Amino acid sequence: MRILAGLLITIAAFCFALGTTLPLLQMERLFFLTDRPSLVAIVNGLFSSGDIALGLLVGGVSLAFPATKLLALAGMLSAKNLNQITAHRAGTWLGIISKWSMLDVLLVALTIFAAKTSGLAAAISQPGLWFFAASTLTSAIAASIVKRELNQDAKAPPSLTESDA
Repeated sequence: MRILAGLLITIAAFCFALGTTLPLLQMERLFFLTDRPSLVAIVNGLFSSGDIALGLLVGGVSLAFPATKLLALAGMLSAKNLNQITAHRAGTWLGIISKWSMLDVLLVALTIFAAKTSGLAAAISQPGLWFFAASTLTSAIAASIVKRELNQDAKAPPSLTESDA
């Protein structure tokens, strides 16, 4: 299962890189104006326009949390000889990061929905969105495998062994 988790983490990292740099959606306004922003371009645009707080929020949720999750997954997968307490803490933090790193997909979906229903623009999903969704899905599967592997491989701390009883 460790090999499968490693493969999934690698696929998730590849898809994350493509998902953040390829266009997420194509918005057509007034029949001749077309925008095809990538996630990195959106965050950069927020900073450039002076929306620092929104740029930090979107960048944190869409770029920092998923990247941190992938790095944490790789580190946890390669960890050996963890005790049960450390494995439990790692699993707890992984769960917290995972929940926040899924918010970005919701943000993109809401943006596409708002653009389509407003009547002001036509929004069409682009490859970046699909790669981003694939990254989220594969990292979620890898996280569940890594968490299970941590729990199976965790050793009891010395204070909880039978020799102390």
